[in-house]
Amino acid sequence: MKISDLFVLHQGNGFELYNMNLSVTSNINFISRTAQNNGVVAKVCRDEAKDPFPAGYITVALGGSVLSSFVQICPFYTAYHIMVLEPKKEMSFNEKLFYCMCIQKNAYRYSYGRQANKTLKDIMLPENVPQWVKESKMQPISTRYSYKKNELNIQTWNNYSLDYLFDFVKGKRLTKADMLPGNVNFLGAISENNGIREKIATSQYCKPNCITVNYNGSVGEAFYQKDPFWASDDVNVLYAKDFWELNQYTAMFIITVIKANKYRFGYGRKWTLEKMKDTMIKLPSKKDGMPDFEYMVK
Repeated sequence: MKISDLFVLHQGNGFELYNMNLSVTSNINFISRTAQNNGVVAKVCRDEAKDPFPAGYITVALGGSVLSSFVQICPFYTAYHIMVLEPKKEMSFNEKLFYCMCIQKNAYRYSYGRQANKTLKDIMLPENVPQWVKESKMQPISTRYSYKKNELNIQTWNNYSLDYLFDFVKGKRLTKADMLPGNVNFLGAISENNGIREKIATSQYCKPNCITVNYNGSVGEAFYQKDPFWASDDVNVLYAKDFWELNQYTAMFIITVIKANKYRFGYGRKWTLEKMKDTMIKLPSKKDGMPDFEYMVK
């Protein structure tokens, strides 16, 4: 049987996470096209204009981690390119999990950037669920490790543009022929090794104590630079404005927030200089509206 024979297909909300109000106490999840954590990337407040989808529905990523499918156990909103499946008949949790696995087995059909927007409804699924699926006991995953959760009340945080916080310097192109071995870090648009691709000989370099952000290549990867470096033309260099002082602790806090915007620039989209300057990030703030940099250090 086709998916459309077993489920009613609903287009997801198409919301953008940065426009949502986050809440650690909410029971509403925000689902993106990730293959981890049941698709959940945050907990959000109820949207006044739109009710969330109910718990028990299945979400399927149409792009990104294509056909990543999950049974949602809480009410939820979704990002772009997610289909929501409502069972046409009564199904147990086990049966829904079975169909999620069957859907995901078709992911190989959508490699090389193909999306499942138009064809998802026609994917074939077993009409009957095996008896062993119905009889299986689903045990929650447990671990012997525990940790103390640091609750963040981000409702008290404010939005700040990166242009408000930083002065921007664009990296410079350097051809392979001009690269000679040396001891100065050369930063490329990569996602590992703090962005350092190799070491070169040069008397011209950027000053340290700054954040570098890739706007091409591994878009949105951000790193703190404590040593002099040369940044390629795929990298923007961010220096703190005069009204505050950057250090390794405030840098790592802000880097985490910057990297949370990576999902907005998938599929070859570049985080251009102007878009990056205009990007709003949410940070802890004081009563006077200034960012609370002391809190970030703690």
